[in-house]
Amino acid sequence: MLLISLIVGLCLDRALGEPRRYHPLVGLGNYIAAIEKRLHDNDSSLQRLRGVIAVCLVLLPGLLVAYGLDHGLSDIAWLHAVTGGIIVYIAIGWRSLLEHAHRIAEPLRSSELAQARYHLSMIVSRDTAELTPVQMAAATTESVLENGNDAIFAAIFWFIVGGIPGVVLYRIANTLDAMWGYKNVRYRRFGWAAARLDDVLNWIPARLTAFSYACVSAPLGNFVQALRCWREQGRSWKSPNAGPVMAAGAGALNVMLGGAMHYHGELQFRPALGAGVSPDTASIEAACLLINRTVILWLAVIAILEWIT
Repeated sequence: MLLISLIVGLCLDRALGEPRRYHPLVGLGNYIAAIEKRLHDNDSSLQRLRGVIAVCLVLLPGLLVAYGLDHGLSDIAWLHAVTGGIIVYIAIGWRSLLEHAHRIAEPLRSSELAQARYHLSMIVSRDTAELTPVQMAAATTESVLENGNDAIFAAIFWFIVGGIPGVVLYRIANTLDAMWGYKNVRYRRFGWAAARLDDVLNWIPARLTAFSYACVSAPLGNFVQALRCWREQGRSWKSPNAGPVMAAGAGALNVMLGGAMHYHGELQFRPALGAGVSPDTASIEAACLLINRTVILWLAVIAILEWIT
């Protein structure tokens, strides 16, 4: 039934995309913002403790509901499977990720740079106003590779491991990190617990994703090169989980990513990732294809494991 739930969730995502209205994650974001408003206080000496309490207050209601669904429906196999599929659909962003990438690639291909910059600014935190076409292609490729793990494969992993409660735990933790996991004055201490929880939950999925990128790279790049880039470059990245994913993905695609980039007006010198040519719109399309091939690989492995067990 696990495979059925995943197929239901992935098919719903491909057919419907993100809900245009009443998206549960929008409600979650509003709830997180309300918790932050009550507990955040930069003048407090207990900011880390406040952050831990805030994370617990966000996680516990969602986990209680998820646990109730998981166990309340366990005796009705088909309903449990369909409900699990719907939860997976809410938790992943496969179609959305590819659509965002295409919205940037298409105007970039036709040299409509202002439009490409606008759409890129919707998915990255770096400054996009002065980016060259190569830099925009690099930023988009990096985002596709990194979010392949965050928006798809880590959610699938935690559904496999923990069922409905597992995927709900991951999606809430990842959303908390997206909202609070910044190393700036406001969130360095308050968002510490959210960032660390996300790091822990992503540690195994990120490395499975990196290895999967290498495995499906044969028509696109180089398996050995992907593993080498992961081994030699992954640890140098500021994020312990994004580094391996992006390095392996860049190696698989045979492109060079990373390098200096402006974030909120500040120039950050990021290590190089990957090997090969400079990215372009073809690199964006190849990254999307890499994601699709990895989805197929994961479904095939899950089907085999269910069959032999």
